[in-house]
Amino acid sequence: MPKIQVHIDPGSGFCFGVVYAVEMAEEILRQEESLYCLGDIVHNDREVERLEEMGLKIIDHETFRNTYDAKVLIRAHGEAPETYKIALENRLQLIDASCPVILKLQNRIRASYEKKEHILIYGKAGHAEVIGLAGQTGNDATVFQDISELDFQKLPQRVTLYSQSTKSKRSFYQILQELRAAGLEVKAHDTICRQVSHRDIELEGFAKAHELIIFVSGKKSSNGRMLYKVCREHNPRTYFVSGKEELKEAWFSGIRNVGICGATSTPQWLMETIKEEIESYSSVQKQARLKVI
Repeated sequence: MPKIQVHIDPGSGFCFGVVYAVEMAEEILRQEESLYCLGDIVHNDREVERLEEMGLKIIDHETFRNTYDAKVLIRAHGEAPETYKIALENRLQLIDASCPVILKLQNRIRASYEKKEHILIYGKAGHAEVIGLAGQTGNDATVFQDISELDFQKLPQRVTLYSQSTKSKRSFYQILQELRAAGLEVKAHDTICRQVSHRDIELEGFAKAHELIIFVSGKKSSNGRMLYKVCREHNPRTYFVSGKEELKEAWFSGIRNVGICGATSTPQWLMETIKEEIESYSSVQKQARLKVI
């Protein structure tokens, strides 16, 4: 009896910044019993749990302020200048795994701010990366996720626009067009990571090429939510899961071709685990008799 054909999207999985941070943590933990990490090393609970079993200890910023004489990993999302100041005062050894793309973005925002430009950051308030970006301006930047959040009466005529690196390129340029249509003079910097910016276009074809899509991501991942919507738009039979236990066998009734994809924070091993689970299901003939839910 024929089995379901399951394909993992070759472009999905960790971006190079996350790979660098995770590999750095693994290298240290192979030599030492434990290592502090400021915030989740990646927005995927399963990967965090795997590294915690190796000895990684996730701490928040409040705990960080009260930690002394220790080694702390800075994740790929980057940090605000205040973090480095505290580390110096508390005699902390920082293992800086900030993504080079984000470090360059931080430097560009800081340079614009030093020129007295009014900074707009298109991104999610409270997101780890955005906190670090806004920190380059002493938190004077205006952070927004939707143009409706902006008070045009309070904005100056001239603004400088930046973006969280994992935002949709299409959405960024829509925002830019709307700002200019509102009469603002905008100096725009497309600071979306190119490894991320092409993913929505690539996923369109992948989603269309399969009868059913399983999108694997942590629920905290902004990139995951954005890419899931892309898949769902081009293939209504797209399901969001964070682990194999969330799969429902009935989804695959009569399905012969399944695609698995994920966010830039989704580990390859997790997608492989989900692939194995789907392949373990009954034959397509038997599945056709299951009630679809």
